[in-house]
Amino acid sequence: MTTSSALPKQYDPSEVEPRWLRFWLENDFFHADETSPTVPYAITLPPPNVTGSLHIGHALGSTMQDILIRWKRMQGFNAMWMPGIDHASIAVHVLLEKDLKRRENKNRFELGREEFLNRAWAWKEKSGNRISEQEKLMGFSLDWQRERFTMDERSNGAVLEAFVRLYEEGLIFRAKRMINWDPSSETVVSDLEVDTVEEKGHLWEIKYPFVDGSGSITVATTRPETMLGDTAVAVHPSDVRYTDVVGKLVTLPLTGRQIPIVSDLWPDPAFGSGAVKVTPAHDPNDFDIGQRQGLEAIQVIDLKGRICAPAPAKYVGMTVDEARKAVVADLEAGGHLGEIKDHKVPRGRSQRSGAVIEPMLMDQWWVKAAPLAEKAAAAAESGKTKFVPELWTKTFMHWMTNIRDWCISRQLWWGHRIPAYYCSCGTTIVAREAPKDCGNCGSSDLKQDEDVLDTWFSSALWPFSTLGWPEKTRALATFYPNNVLVTGPDIIFFWVARMMMFGIHFMGKVPFRTVYLTSIVTDENGDKMSKMKGNVIDPLDIVYGASLEALLKRADAENAPDAAVKTIKKNFAKGIPAMGADALRFSLAALNTSGRYIRLSIDRVEGYRNFINKLWNASRFALMNLDGYDPERFEAQLTTPAGRQALGMPERWILSRLQAVSSDVDQALEAFRFSDAANAIYHFVWHELCDWYIELAKPHLHQTEELEQDQAKAAKRHVVQGVLATALETTMRLLHPFAPYVTEEIWQKLPKPPQLPGSLMITVFPRNDASFVDAVAEAEMKLVQDVAIGCRMLKATYGIEPAKTVPVGIRVRGEKAELLKRYREAIERTARVKAQIGATFAGSSEAFSVHDGSADALAGVAGKEVINSEVEIVMPLGQIDLVAEKARIAKDIAKTDKEIGGLEKKLGNADFLARAPEDVVAEQRARLAEEQSRKHRLLDALATLEKAGQETKPS
Repeated sequence: MTTSSALPKQYDPSEVEPRWLRFWLENDFFHADETSPTVPYAITLPPPNVTGSLHIGHALGSTMQDILIRWKRMQGFNAMWMPGIDHASIAVHVLLEKDLKRRENKNRFELGREEFLNRAWAWKEKSGNRISEQEKLMGFSLDWQRERFTMDERSNGAVLEAFVRLYEEGLIFRAKRMINWDPSSETVVSDLEVDTVEEKGHLWEIKYPFVDGSGSITVATTRPETMLGDTAVAVHPSDVRYTDVVGKLVTLPLTGRQIPIVSDLWPDPAFGSGAVKVTPAHDPNDFDIGQRQGLEAIQVIDLKGRICAPAPAKYVGMTVDEARKAVVADLEAGGHLGEIKDHKVPRGRSQRSGAVIEPMLMDQWWVKAAPLAEKAAAAAESGKTKFVPELWTKTFMHWMTNIRDWCISRQLWWGHRIPAYYCSCGTTIVAREAPKDCGNCGSSDLKQDEDVLDTWFSSALWPFSTLGWPEKTRALATFYPNNVLVTGPDIIFFWVARMMMFGIHFMGKVPFRTVYLTSIVTDENGDKMSKMKGNVIDPLDIVYGASLEALLKRADAENAPDAAVKTIKKNFAKGIPAMGADALRFSLAALNTSGRYIRLSIDRVEGYRNFINKLWNASRFALMNLDGYDPERFEAQLTTPAGRQALGMPERWILSRLQAVSSDVDQALEAFRFSDAANAIYHFVWHELCDWYIELAKPHLHQTEELEQDQAKAAKRHVVQGVLATALETTMRLLHPFAPYVTEEIWQKLPKPPQLPGSLMITVFPRNDASFVDAVAEAEMKLVQDVAIGCRMLKATYGIEPAKTVPVGIRVRGEKAELLKRYREAIERTARVKAQIGATFAGSSEAFSVHDGSADALAGVAGKEVINSEVEIVMPLGQIDLVAEKARIAKDIAKTDKEIGGLEKKLGNADFLARAPEDVVAEQRARLAEEQSRKHRLLDALATLEKAGQETKPS
């Protein structure tokens, strides 16, 4: 016999969550044993940057991963989720250098490499620990004993080994090529780290005079300052305007140098004058022209973004913007400037520093990507690695088939220093250990390369370096390849592609079998979240709450613009209420459809917080009514035919629905349909367990003296207690991966058989038990529900307040009358009606009237709702104002017509159908069908009222 433990009246996540987190950590429930014979299931966390704190994108991806890992752990897999932090080389530099400038008015070169690295390590210890704590607070069940850092000793060893092997295999090399230079951070950045935006600029026409004095040729350019490094003018071979001048020499204004006119396929005859200046050292397209034409590359912009020799001394030392103005002025003064036009210029800016990117020709280290990409593409094409949603396979294949060599050297200090050593004799040595002398000349005067590797190089090794590679460890044998990678689509090439390339190359296997790409979280209007806009939602603010004052104080510390402050005041006027980790986790899962974007708002999270509270209240009610319940006795009862027969229709129905939802959730998670899984649980808990079963159970649960003396009623109470306790216990197991804290708290309080383990997170995930599937009970219960819902809809159609109780007649033509009579009380309570049930009433359905007896034009008129061929509902309309109700319905019809028109227009748009995800299109079609059905009901109601009006007109 069990005495239930009560729950407090209100759920307080701030008390519950830290208590269960400590319990899980103290008992090592998150740890996976690589020596276990159990089937492994592994996920590697995309390591967040050491520079930041947990943001909403992290919260989304990590929540989906934790759902998967908890689900698989409960299914009995040896589930391992690898945590870690990324050293984020350029991000750390930007952050520390800004701080250094602000506090000490120094740059990193004045501070020195050693001291800068000391400060970077100090920042890592501070920030890295903060991120880990935030991940724990969210309930993420990462295997914290395995936590790694991309610059820890083992990662350093893996990076060193990978670099040397690739170099020895000819897949890493050093060459002078065109790169993107960030003059603010003074480092190379990749194409993917450059944001290209159209900015207002100009198109200048410049006249280059022929050396022979026969005239001039006009070129058009958006960057006149780079003319100081021009080495040719190019024209298209089909451009007849310039056929006779190809091969001539022109004098480069302001420099006096003579340069040739060459014929090349790059110039567009329709753009500008059709002739273009060629600066091979400062433009990637010009560099290609230079390679084809054998032109010299002259660098006139240095690493700080200033003009340098051999440009004329007048301009040396000027910034690019200063030089542009000076060059234009001098060209105009010399008579070389033609027309100036306003022009939108595509300008590349560094994602990190915001500086304008300067194309530069520099010696750098490169990975020969094509041979690696070929195998990665083949793996995706053959299905060894699958992408979900599948549409991302095409994106991945596009990157792999159009890949260029990867520039891996960065002119920074924080990161993995390149293991290359240079001798004065010109020899380059790449080695696992620093060489003592040069193998070519014997000199011991060797200097290591100053550069570090691109952060993504170490990240590309992450799935196997974290497991001990290059050593052949047991963990590597057990957990590689990973089962799933969960990440954002924005780094499909940055990270996913490179892990695929390195994983296949070094391990001979793909690093993961499935890549699940999450949606991107936006604000409720679909706008990208940005501190500059003031629409950022911090996940920890949702968990712990934040006052408007605190939000504004943070914005001030971050120097947010006035527009952002205004948005904060508007969106968060009342602050952000504390809702706990579970509410945020469940919200992210429920909103995470296969669409590309999730529109998140505080209101939406509050809606799912209400769901958590609903579950809490239902569980609290149950626990208050489970005194005397014996779980072992009930469990034994369910194993016998007689025991099963003691179950009433509602009990058989809820247990049958429990099997269906268990199956639905399991199948949805297998297919990475997180939204479907979450919403299946939501619907079951709210609309079936709470709205229906608990309501039907209430009359049997109340302890009375009569019950104590009536064995049959006592037995019925015990059965209802058992089914309710079983339904709740199973629900906690279903919901646990999504909302671990509240489910653990409730589960621990529920009476259950003693053989279950000490924590919900290591129980068995529910499986569909076919023996409890009951189609008859589900059909009967559906009829009861349909009738109640029909009553509600009928009231709504005629504008009757939901809380008002009105009389209805339920006409039953078949054999269902007894069923509906048996559950009349439930129908009446849930729909707020007073029901008569039978095959006939006193008079026809049109004349059926039950009202307060007042004389009324509509006293003999009834509205009708057809449930099926055997059941219909009629409702007397004596209490309705005819004129006002007709006007209201006509207004509703007009509103519905407008909604239908908009939906039909959208669904008739071929572009929308081609671009929108399937679930979005399906949702729009469902809305259209719902609105059309609503219009049909409104038209019927209006016709009924029109008829009543005609019947009541004086003759």
